[in-house]
Amino acid sequence: MIIVLFLLFVAITLGITVWVGRNNRSATDFYAGGRSFSGFQNGLAISGDYMSAASFLGITGSIALFGYDGFLYSVGFLVAWLVALLLVAEPLRNSGRFTMADILAFRMRQRPVRTAAGISTIVVSIVYLLAQMVGAGSLVALLLGVSGDDAKKGIILGVGALMIFYVTMGGMKGTTWVQIIKAGLLMAGALLLTVLVMNRFGWNLSALLGSAAESSGKGDAFLEPGLKYGISSLTRLDFISLGLALVLGTAGLPHILVRFYTVPTARAARTSVNWAIAVIGIFYLMTIALGFGAAALIGPEAIKASNPAGTTAALMLAEELGGGPASTTGALLLAVISAVAFATILAVVAGLTLASSASFAHDLYAHVIRKGRAGEKQEVRVARWSAVAIGAVAVALSMLADKLNTAALVALAFAIAASANVPTIVFSLFWKRFTTMGALAGIYGGLASSLLLVIFSPVVSGKPTSVFPSADFHLFPLENPGLISIPLGFLLGWLGTVLSRPEERGAEKHAELEIRSLTGIGAN
Repeated sequence: MIIVLFLLFVAITLGITVWVGRNNRSATDFYAGGRSFSGFQNGLAISGDYMSAASFLGITGSIALFGYDGFLYSVGFLVAWLVALLLVAEPLRNSGRFTMADILAFRMRQRPVRTAAGISTIVVSIVYLLAQMVGAGSLVALLLGVSGDDAKKGIILGVGALMIFYVTMGGMKGTTWVQIIKAGLLMAGALLLTVLVMNRFGWNLSALLGSAAESSGKGDAFLEPGLKYGISSLTRLDFISLGLALVLGTAGLPHILVRFYTVPTARAARTSVNWAIAVIGIFYLMTIALGFGAAALIGPEAIKASNPAGTTAALMLAEELGGGPASTTGALLLAVISAVAFATILAVVAGLTLASSASFAHDLYAHVIRKGRAGEKQEVRVARWSAVAIGAVAVALSMLADKLNTAALVALAFAIAASANVPTIVFSLFWKRFTTMGALAGIYGGLASSLLLVIFSPVVSGKPTSVFPSADFHLFPLENPGLISIPLGFLLGWLGTVLSRPEERGAEKHAELEIRSLTGIGAN
């Protein structure tokens, strides 16, 4: 049943991708879907892009294991959209064309800032891709009942092949429709589970929470702050670091930023974010029922026995609500929710691959290597081939990193985006004095500091859950680098600017950018 539903989803989305891909005739079609999507459609697509497997499976598991502290992930992911709405949605749509680098290049030296922005985009996208593809390998292997590294690697290879096909054949149009379908499936699946959980407890939220607290073995502490992040001053700092990364990282994620270019106007971009906030907010409210329902009906110990990180909590909950492992309805509901989780992974990896291939072709190839002399057809051809290359790199790294913690990889991607991309976007839009040297210092400094801090953190060594559990070379005590690397990215952007000469026509260019970003006059 699970395999049939997987194949059905893949067949439908492949057919849609081929159908809409026939109309990709220009760079605008391939990169931005011809700017033909409405605010509502793009809002659903953004939701589909943002609500990854880490959101659906990871947050449900975190709540089931840690109660209140697990729900803080939902709060962080949702609040992040207010930052995106207030700071970047409209200005980005008005100021850029296809990528984040378009904003920086408008008032600074093109080649160095496009190079830096392109490298940052590809690094963030590949780290995020690793999280999704490693998660796909583990999830599908578990659902199909297969074991062994070879089976997981085969699944990762299959997911990689599908995402490359979605991007190369469908471009932004195909990817967007896959994400819209996935958002609908995910919301329907989460709503079904929520209704079943609440019905099980007589639509009494207090009864649900009380039963979850009792089953957790922690009592009222399960419903109070501190079970995971209140253990010591170090865990509290780690929570602050994680919160900074989650709240600021969304505004710098490349696959989210490119979505603002798929609508015709800045007003539609704002409408997109409003719809995305509504859909994502409803989804994260439902994670309360899913997470605490899993804790109440299954219990944290049983969930840990299946998966120490709690990733299988939503799937075990679906099976239990359907009547248990031995029932036909339990197997059917498990199959449906598993197919939704698989759809979630496929949609997100397609968006990430498109964002990174667009940045390589548009920023690095067309404007750095060819110095603006590449034609549109040639640029799109390079984007397709770069999607193949980036997909191949992601597949290869995922096969090597199949035992990495996916939650740590997602948090790292957010931290890198918040450290390298957000400072330069904010400074470029709102600081008249900002220079090329400041942009380079901010991007490279934020990128390098976040990567180095993670390499020497407990995520990589020094703990049983580390990448190298038998080694210990960690020097940085926090698992997330955001507390250090994000302020450092802003500091280096400021320092690089004040220590360099003002840009030629810098004030004039900033005034033009400001008018364009606020009014849309001259926008592409």
